[in-house]
Amino acid sequence: MSQVIVTSKNPAKIAAVEAAFRDVFPEHPFTFTGVAVPSDVPDQPMTEKETYAGACNRIQHAKAKYEGDFYVGVEAGLDHQHTFAWMVIDDGTTRGEARSASLPLPPEALRALHHGEELGDVMDRMFSEQNVKQKGGAIGMLTGHRLTRSSVYHQALILALIPFLHPHLYR
Repeated sequence: MSQVIVTSKNPAKIAAVEAAFRDVFPEHPFTFTGVAVPSDVPDQPMTEKETYAGACNRIQHAKAKYEGDFYVGVEAGLDHQHTFAWMVIDDGTTRGEARSASLPLPPEALRALHHGEELGDVMDRMFSEQNVKQKGGAIGMLTGHRLTRSSVYHQALILALIPFLHPHLYR
């Protein structure tokens, strides 16, 4: 059984990782463990570069502290007026990376983010909800739950798993 270390304890992120691995490798048994590790970037990454670095840093910290077969870093952040996430998957020999779909944010949310707030807190306030980021996320709220954070991450995670499906093409 392969151990997948997810570098977050966020249930939406863990669910997306589980769904993607099970879809891509339906015959392979996995266990999934969410762990809290630092990203070494701000809690709300404000650029594509910071967001990517956060996902990579989380994997590096997880590899130093936890024993696993796969390490998955999922870091959400901003790219101008959009929110998105980087998915990075590493097994020690192969690395897969993909970026999720980008969601345009309302001007009010962008202003709050540029004043130091985190997107989850902004969405909680805008939609009179609690803990949006561990439910459907901003994606769920803004699409009327037609899409969720997990569903959008799921697609990007499958894309990041391509080098593991076809390792001979990526070495």
